[in-house]
Amino acid sequence: MSKIRIVALGGLDESGKNLYCIEIGDKIIVVNAGLKFPDENQFGIEYIVPDYSYLVENKDRILGVVITHAHDDMMNGLPQLLRQIDLDVYGPEMCYRVLKHNMTAEEYSKVKFHVMPRYGETDIHGIMITSFGLTHATADAIGISIDTPDGQIVICEQFVIDFDMNDKGFDCDISAIAEIGKKGVLALLMESSYADKDTFTAPKHRISNLIRSSFEDAKGRIIITVYSQNYFRVKEIIALAKEFKRSVFFYNEHLRQRITDLENMGYYTMPRGLEISRENFSNDIENVVVIVNGSGQNIFTLMNRIATGEDTIIELNENDTVIIASPVVNGLEKKASKMEDELYRDNVNIVKLDSKEVLSMHPGAEDMKMILNLVKPKYFVPVMGEYLNFVQAGNLALQLGLTPDRVIILDNGQVASINDGTLVSCSDFVDVGDTMVGDDNDKSITSFVLRDRETLSTDGVIIIGLAINYKTKEIIAGPDIQSRGVIYVKDSEYVIKNVGKMAVDLIEERVAEGNYENMAVRSELREMVSRYVLRETGKRPMILPALIEINLPG
Repeated sequence: MSKIRIVALGGLDESGKNLYCIEIGDKIIVVNAGLKFPDENQFGIEYIVPDYSYLVENKDRILGVVITHAHDDMMNGLPQLLRQIDLDVYGPEMCYRVLKHNMTAEEYSKVKFHVMPRYGETDIHGIMITSFGLTHATADAIGISIDTPDGQIVICEQFVIDFDMNDKGFDCDISAIAEIGKKGVLALLMESSYADKDTFTAPKHRISNLIRSSFEDAKGRIIITVYSQNYFRVKEIIALAKEFKRSVFFYNEHLRQRITDLENMGYYTMPRGLEISRENFSNDIENVVVIVNGSGQNIFTLMNRIATGEDTIIELNENDTVIIASPVVNGLEKKASKMEDELYRDNVNIVKLDSKEVLSMHPGAEDMKMILNLVKPKYFVPVMGEYLNFVQAGNLALQLGLTPDRVIILDNGQVASINDGTLVSCSDFVDVGDTMVGDDNDKSITSFVLRDRETLSTDGVIIIGLAINYKTKEIIAGPDIQSRGVIYVKDSEYVIKNVGKMAVDLIEERVAEGNYENMAVRSELREMVSRYVLRETGKRPMILPALIEINLPG
């Protein structure tokens, strides 16, 4: 009996940290190892990756990790994974180059990376993987087809069908996908985040025609924002700069490195004489396009810094045209609004692309239907999107003739078990969760730490400091009350005085009773002060009693 299991450790009903396990018998192929960025209330979190416990427990069964393209949500959780398990890594050359930049030299020297062809076959310890090119925001994106005893398992994420694409780094050969369909496809895992958009995404993924008039009308510099890793859009901007005889300045050197990677791979040629180096850049140069890039909320934070005059490179002036070519995504509206407000204060010309006019490079309903028709899977597994999107994608499949029992909608950790080519169960689960990584790569950030950080950001902190004689328990210094983010001291001095008096009275009372114990008194004081401050201010600040016992000589 052949047994196949499909399970996601991340990426379902969420944005980012995509990771799928395709289990064929006792062997596991891991597909992608991405991260996601934190919500605004997850303070001090740099990024989030899946909990890799399941992979660690089954590391002897894993044949390798296949990365489909070089974006954060697909591959930038890989360094964290490789710190826990020594694995072979397979993927396009662009992934190989980006991974090198994302790891230390020592870490990267230990990576066993195998470059996969954009179109072709790769043997991973006896399991044949067929790769095919996809059109996405980054060059060298691929889909894959995994050969199993019961048919192909096809994974097709983050793509658009663009019939006008004539670029070997971004092209998508429909015939290659059709050939895979002829082999017989057991299951198709396909992105569903745009399933509600009843069109092909193309040509709304292009911005050239939307911003050409701004290039024509601009009197001074053009400063344009773009999301990191959207190299397709960067190429459009450079092409317009060349057309209008403007120089180009890359604000972010990391982006320039990626353009160099594209050049070295033969996917692009930077127009000669167009670029201004960092050493030669000056705010006095007017006939220039400044490309400002960043990921997630960082792009808006960066532009806000430029707008407020806090940046060390760009200083805005009234002749500047600022093109916001990075449409706001859900959850970042406040950051974007703050940035726009500051830009208007600078009296610059602002051009904002509407998210309804320009779409990210993800498949709309017609793109999805084309792949479904080409592949003709026995089972369809919607991935990448919210649960609503999965239902919408399932409805598309039903329109094309699939029956409800052939549409598999999963949650993270839910296992689709297929025996001898037939789905037998979706009732098994593996443990899944998040690993939150801080600025210093500290993985021990828990929900309790996040709760405390949220409290600090909203209600502030009160620190109660006293020094106590270790032997006699007599108060020898203090109380010293420090308040941050709770109240204005000059308006509420009585609160501070009362908190200090509560601390002294409690300590003296417990000492008189003969049952003073430092930790117990701290806990009791914390509760007393918390109730009092809530009653007086309506806030629930973090209360930190610092009762320091000093062993005096004699």
